[in-house]
Amino acid sequence: MEWFTADGYWLGRLVFQKALAVIYLTAFLTAALQFRALIGERGMLPATDTLRHTSWRTAPGLFRFHYSDRLFALVAWTGCAVSVALIAGADNHVPLGAAMALWAVPWLLYLSIVQVGGVWYGFGWESLLLETGFLAVFLGNAGTAPPVLVLWLLFRLEFGAGLIKWRGDACWRKLTCLEFHHETQPMPGPLSWFFHRLPRPVHRVEVAANHVTQLLVPVLLFTPQPVAGFAAGLMIVTQLWLVLSGNFAWLNWLTIALALPVVDWSPLTEPPAQRGAPVWYAVLVIAVTALVLALSYRPARNLVSRRQVMNRSFDPLHLVNTYGAFGSISRVRLEVVVEGTEDAIVHPGTVWKEYGFRGKPGDPRRLPRQFAPYHLRLDWMMWFAALSPAYARSWFGPFVERLLENDRDTLRLLRHNPFPDAPPAQVRARVFRYRFTTWRELRATGCWWHRTFVRDFLRPTRA
Repeated sequence: MEWFTADGYWLGRLVFQKALAVIYLTAFLTAALQFRALIGERGMLPATDTLRHTSWRTAPGLFRFHYSDRLFALVAWTGCAVSVALIAGADNHVPLGAAMALWAVPWLLYLSIVQVGGVWYGFGWESLLLETGFLAVFLGNAGTAPPVLVLWLLFRLEFGAGLIKWRGDACWRKLTCLEFHHETQPMPGPLSWFFHRLPRPVHRVEVAANHVTQLLVPVLLFTPQPVAGFAAGLMIVTQLWLVLSGNFAWLNWLTIALALPVVDWSPLTEPPAQRGAPVWYAVLVIAVTALVLALSYRPARNLVSRRQVMNRSFDPLHLVNTYGAFGSISRVRLEVVVEGTEDAIVHPGTVWKEYGFRGKPGDPRRLPRQFAPYHLRLDWMMWFAALSPAYARSWFGPFVERLLENDRDTLRLLRHNPFPDAPPAQVRARVFRYRFTTWRELRATGCWWHRTFVRDFLRPTRA
């Protein structure tokens, strides 16, 4: 079975598996700490409602048998525990079949979570984690040489992301998108202000480098070493640049994890003694590879389609998906600012106090924080709400209702509650235009943002 395995990639596989386990841990921790307010029994969009509007065929998972907050918490914390075990290398101390079963557990648990997550789990990196996690089940453990029948996922991820940009907003072709993106991206990081203030020629170089890395370099993944490893290294550098410039949950880190096995690690150390692949394992991996390739027909066709869609799953198990982001770039940053007051009747002297979110811009003096790979789901959806009220129609009303109750689980999602002793009498939301300040404005005011009122989003509402 020499054609089936590659001894030299044992270290790449090990590094990839550790990285994937850390990402799994982050995803399960995010779910455990946020689910009650978002999809819990008293959440803004309860999981039970999602289950009623879907079926086994469209959204299979463990919660089809029963849902309760206690069971969800058990699933999420079990996922954390299994992830820690995989980080510690438990899969390398059990037989091959048991190791595969161990890797299948977090995939099944997270699939079940995504299936009841609704709009809160509608991001591309959810499907990417599931697709990657499914393939990881069949990578084997330390006792077996790694199989070589993978690379298609990394190619599809990067190439699809590149195509959606090239076909989308004209600013990608004009090399001007990053004159806006660092300021208008969903959740800026602590260095985003500085990235935005880079000279325009540097922004053009950023865009050009992105095109090269996503449209040309992926082809080199299928070439012999050291060219393939060099291509993977370029992708890793590009993803680290994105990590520094913003907060995109675990998308960038998972892309890096996918690139790590392609790097040629063989000069660093000799591979340990490894057994050849058992016949049953080889047959299973070949069958799974054939299945994934067959299912990939539609995502592959999507890549060359003029109506390319992004972040879409083509099967209920999320085994094959399309990816891509920012096909169009916002030129203006709008933010929904949520405020409350103790006054039962609004009058000219009414004092409104602002709720502080953990990640999304609010207080102009507050420097954006780094949260990725942790995912602040409410903060991300607030960015979409500012783009259009339609994105928030299903959940913003329930969110305000819980603020009017000082709901403990909802307030845990926020950084600052201006009404710690009693709920507000009324809550309102307004849309502001935000822009990064200039160097001169920063020195004069200490503000990272400048904001101006645009319109009302929600007029004062009472319980």
